[in-house]
Amino acid sequence: MPDHVIVVGAGLAGLSAAMHLQGTGRRVTVVEKGDVPGGRAGTVAVGGFAADSGPTVLTMPEYLDEAFGVVGERLSDWLTLDPVTPAYRARFADGSRISVHTDAAAMEDEVRTVCGAREAAGYRELRRWLGELYSVQRAHFIGANFDSPLDLVRPELVRLAALGGFGRLESRLRRFLRDERLIRLFSFQALYAGVPPQQALAAYAVIAYMDTIAGVYYPRGGMRAVPEAMAAAAVKHGAEFRYDASVTRLEWRGARVVAVHVGEERIACDAVVLACELPDAYRLLGKSPSRVVPHRWSPSAVVLHAATDRTWDLGHHNILFGRAWRGTFDEIVHRGRLMSDPSLLVTHAQDGLHYVLAPAPNLEVGLVDWRRVGPRYRDELVRTLEARGLDGFGAAVRDEVLVTPADWGNAAGTPFGLAHTFAQTGPFRPRNVVRGVENVALAGAGTTPGVGVPPVLISGRLAAQRTAAVRR
Repeated sequence: MPDHVIVVGAGLAGLSAAMHLQGTGRRVTVVEKGDVPGGRAGTVAVGGFAADSGPTVLTMPEYLDEAFGVVGERLSDWLTLDPVTPAYRARFADGSRISVHTDAAAMEDEVRTVCGAREAAGYRELRRWLGELYSVQRAHFIGANFDSPLDLVRPELVRLAALGGFGRLESRLRRFLRDERLIRLFSFQALYAGVPPQQALAAYAVIAYMDTIAGVYYPRGGMRAVPEAMAAAAVKHGAEFRYDASVTRLEWRGARVVAVHVGEERIACDAVVLACELPDAYRLLGKSPSRVVPHRWSPSAVVLHAATDRTWDLGHHNILFGRAWRGTFDEIVHRGRLMSDPSLLVTHAQDGLHYVLAPAPNLEVGLVDWRRVGPRYRDELVRTLEARGLDGFGAAVRDEVLVTPADWGNAAGTPFGLAHTFAQTGPFRPRNVVRGVENVALAGAGTTPGVGVPPVLISGRLAAQRTAAVRR
């Protein structure tokens, strides 16, 4: 069993891996190229604020609680998580609004009031289905290591199939709901997984479960408080952190890594967790698995961070839907074009600070010259916001930062990683171990189980489990 494990990357996946390794008695060194922990859960300076630059809410805090628990800590001693109520506020092109409540009775009343009694009954059945879907997938699919597609052959697979998990998401939702507004509210989350709702597996409705049933939370101090607390807890229990430290190479002895080189420094180790971007991990390993189907990356996003001198009637999370729907996904996923009628996510975490996200094509499929188009698209986003109820938004902006796909710095210019197509799901997703390498595990959005805060926290635990199985 390895004694000293080096974790490369102090994002949420790497921090989770570090804490789970500590929980099994390993000595852990975390090497991070940045000057603070967090990775994609970082900040950007706007108008005197430190604004969240990555995820803007936390779902399924039980996985975070698990990471603190394995080192003997309580999450509540390190973080205060405030529930976001409602979880979302949605505005539609016809002027109607729906608030998404995680409380069952409150949401049923909302659906009945806005959409009618028939839809309220459908929502009740949908909620039951989402709960069953998550229950089946939680331990045996989302939270499991896979070594082969044969690992799927278990009783839970039959149950998942019976629930319709291998059908298409939007088609399955239509068994419960008829109102197009509700279809959108419970299917747009598929884009987080990099797939249009019409093409996504129904199994990915678990993302809607996390968002609309399990609860949405915001840490006091912003999302950056999460990695800060995780790193501090890890340090308390003996982890060493090296910041501003880029790994230059791995030192091998046969099929094992025996040291990690950071500049001129050599750090000996018994095992390694690579919790960095997937292409960077493969580059350090000097090998990548051969695939019949090339990797397909998720769509990207344009984000406008704007500090304003006024506010509007907004919740924490707001979705401003356009009239178009199906065609917009085709534009960004297949045609490499900007959405002609975009649906926007507007996050209002602090007074005067707005995070406006517009889905966009990634750099592999996109034909957009962002240096030229970026400023013009910013103006288009402002006009769209004003047309959808945020009157005078442009004139109220006092400071801003625009982030385009050319600025993310991730593979294919997308912060969302590999798309969750069928060929990149479960045992078909890049594994967290690489053939021919004995003591290295991978963690992060590019590997098992996938994209999003809960999955990357799980990926850290799965990587730690892989490492625990390594023999010295």
